[in-house]
Amino acid sequence: MQLNTQYFVALSIALLLPASQGLAAGVCGKPATPIAEIQGPGDISPLIGHQVAVEGILTFDARSEGGFDGFYLQQADGETDGNPETSEALFIFTRKKTGAPGERLRVTGTVKEFHGLTELTDIRSITSCGPAPLPQAQPLTLLWPRALESLENMRVRVAQPLTIIDSWNLARFGELTLAAGDQVVPTEYMKAGPQAMKIEDRNRQQRLLLDDGSSVRNPDPIPWLSGGLSGENRVRSGDKVRDLAGILDYRFGAWRIQPEETPVFESVNTRPSAPARPAEPHLRIMTINLENYFNGDGKGGGFPTARGASTYAAHEIQRRRLAEALQRPDPDILAVTELENDGYSETSAIAQLANTLGPEWTFVATPGDDGDDQIRTSLLYRHDRVVAEAQPERLNTGPFSNKGRPPLAQTFRPEGQRLAIQVVVPHLKSKSCQGATGANRDKHDGQGCYAGRRTKAARAITEWLGQLPQTPDLAGTLITGDLNSYFREEPLKVLQQAGFTSMVHHFHPCTAQQCPHYTYRYKGEKGSLDYALASAQLRPRVLNAITWIINTDEPAPLSYRNNLPGTKASPWRSSDHNPVITDIRL
Repeated sequence: MQLNTQYFVALSIALLLPASQGLAAGVCGKPATPIAEIQGPGDISPLIGHQVAVEGILTFDARSEGGFDGFYLQQADGETDGNPETSEALFIFTRKKTGAPGERLRVTGTVKEFHGLTELTDIRSITSCGPAPLPQAQPLTLLWPRALESLENMRVRVAQPLTIIDSWNLARFGELTLAAGDQVVPTEYMKAGPQAMKIEDRNRQQRLLLDDGSSVRNPDPIPWLSGGLSGENRVRSGDKVRDLAGILDYRFGAWRIQPEETPVFESVNTRPSAPARPAEPHLRIMTINLENYFNGDGKGGGFPTARGASTYAAHEIQRRRLAEALQRPDPDILAVTELENDGYSETSAIAQLANTLGPEWTFVATPGDDGDDQIRTSLLYRHDRVVAEAQPERLNTGPFSNKGRPPLAQTFRPEGQRLAIQVVVPHLKSKSCQGATGANRDKHDGQGCYAGRRTKAARAITEWLGQLPQTPDLAGTLITGDLNSYFREEPLKVLQQAGFTSMVHHFHPCTAQQCPHYTYRYKGEKGSLDYALASAQLRPRVLNAITWIINTDEPAPLSYRNNLPGTKASPWRSSDHNPVITDIRL
């Protein structure tokens, strides 16, 4: 029998090669399932459960410690199906170590959908076929799920700069939320209902997370900033990210980029200075949610507190930061919410806050009328500038009779002036759904839970104000506090119908495209929960009303709760709400 000469030549070469290269020579290049066929044109692979062999180029390795236990494999540029509706890449779920970025691999395994991510798992073999050029990064121009699905797991480059809209998970998971531009809460500029919910859903879909390629919680150092995050080394929501390129990934319910190199961060949302006071005589009223200002037992103990600082050190950071935030604008009256409801003794939270502000500050006391909530609303004022006249009033009936935070009303008259002003501080029920039943549940119209309760509370406040004793020479009433409602929601409508105007929105109206003044960010959307609402009589006397954006755009890890390096006394991230500042000519 004659043997084929070519067979002996091939056998000799194979015997001379290392085992892996010999195997590659016999395996690489054999028929394989195109990755686009596995991905298919839809959200779910048509080959789920099938065992397949694929060949492609390893583009990004996530098998390091703390990674995703796998790597991304993309079809070579000359082997794609040319269909823009199908992705050309897969995530290979394996701890096998074969391969590095820039190598062509042949992989056999089983197709699976894992929480929306198409991947190859139960890997039987990985063979290196040698070096190969990386596939070209595809331009990513639209942040729509359909557009993203067609590029799943592929190398992409984002065509335009993106805006940071949320940093909540920066310290927890190394993530920043990006969008084409800042996103505004729909009910900030349009009435609640199906259309508002549709826009909210659209906002949530048009986002991309900047991920650090790791599944580690609480990464140290916090990524993206050279030297780690600190009070002076930070990113702010509203800043830009450009030159973003890497792997388009889907995991944990969100589209994300695993960047191949650190992108460029551009600081465009700079920290604003405290607003200067007008030149003409006026009264300045500042409103802020204190983010649970609790002082323990007032003697350095009693930590952790029920809702605020967990340690005395954290409380001291909170106290010093709030002092900076409250003093820099030089207000005459402070209307505060989320203050510990612990009486008025020298060890109470309000007394110690007044002492921190200085000897010229004092507070309005309503012992026995503050309700049974852990927090309350309060007023502090410069007694060298204004006089508190008559008795303060609290609304303790109706919606505020049980587990409510009774609104506080007090009349103030500037020293040496004829006209007085009535200041009312409410803090309505939050949108949180904890304990919500029946009519208080979320109606999916954009207002969240307890919308009906907040609306009843707003109505009760307007009725109560009509029953309060009349003050001589009253210039009008300012309702200023945390209403936990965005501008076009029902509680605001009730107050507007009663003749009260949101002065921030009067001077600085919000649209979907432009919203320069806001007090809160939640899950990437911004809007106002805190207000200065002037009565019809007072409105012509308001010189200006603005928000001082010192808190919501700062990374949440910089709050008093975390005590990161560089978080010295400053107004930045002193709370989670921005203050509202109103200047009134009397």
